[in-house]
Amino acid sequence: MTALERARVAARARPGRVVFPEWDEPRVARARDRLRAEGLAEPVPVSEATDAQLAALVEGRGMREGVARRMLTRPLYRAAAMVACGEACAMVAGAETTTRRVIEAASLAIGLRDGLASSFFLMRFPDGREMLWSDCAVTVAPDAGALAAIARASAAWARALLGEARVALLSYATGTSGAGESVDTVRRAAEMTGFAGPVQGDAALNPAIARRKGTGGGGANVLVFPSLDAGNIAYKLAQELAGAQAVGPVLQGFARPVCDLSRGATPEDIADATVLTLALRSGPG
Repeated sequence: MTALERARVAARARPGRVVFPEWDEPRVARARDRLRAEGLAEPVPVSEATDAQLAALVEGRGMREGVARRMLTRPLYRAAAMVACGEACAMVAGAETTTRRVIEAASLAIGLRDGLASSFFLMRFPDGREMLWSDCAVTVAPDAGALAAIARASAAWARALLGEARVALLSYATGTSGAGESVDTVRRAAEMTGFAGPVQGDAALNPAIARRKGTGGGGANVLVFPSLDAGNIAYKLAQELAGAQAVGPVLQGFARPVCDLSRGATPEDIADATVLTLALRSGPG
């Protein structure tokens, strides 16, 4: 059973209310129709502001009432407040909205659980391989501590989704074959976590190459990129050149489930990302 098949089973057994701030966007409309028809979710539009939303911001997030009321005039922030107060169990946005705005709304209304917002894509390849790639959407230039936190969070989700986590922290150099600020950052993150790294992409995936380069690695199913530049470029190349499906990005570190869509997402991508988000609402395994 694939990760998405397992996620569908979990979502169908426990369908939840998902708020879509971009309710009328055509791709979102097709995705929510599919989710409802298949019994995977109960899609809901952004509601009018409620006392419960206001209380979630004022009492739960410590905002001044005037600030909270102004926030609730904006649909994206009101959608996040719906999740914060339990009127919806997850928010899925980003088809027309930038990642920065989705994260800002979630950060202000919902807040962080782990102290660092990051993300992962479930990458699905035509040959049946499934992997988690992090962070391809949020953290621009993580330091060693942030990179270690991203790796740990992604490993936890990989265990929940894929059954095991074989993590590789990627760099332009493998082991001690290179030096420089970025490779040293990856090396420190690897030392903090015990995961393979620094390791080049071929050695991360191919055990024979890993052995030739004298490093741990090969067969990784979690790739942690050293920067947003590297991760974002890589996942889009995988889509265009290898026909991969990138499901997500699912945001990590928030107190409640939030999914930020790629603005190039198809209706299928949106439905799959929603199912994945719902399946993971209890936290990594």
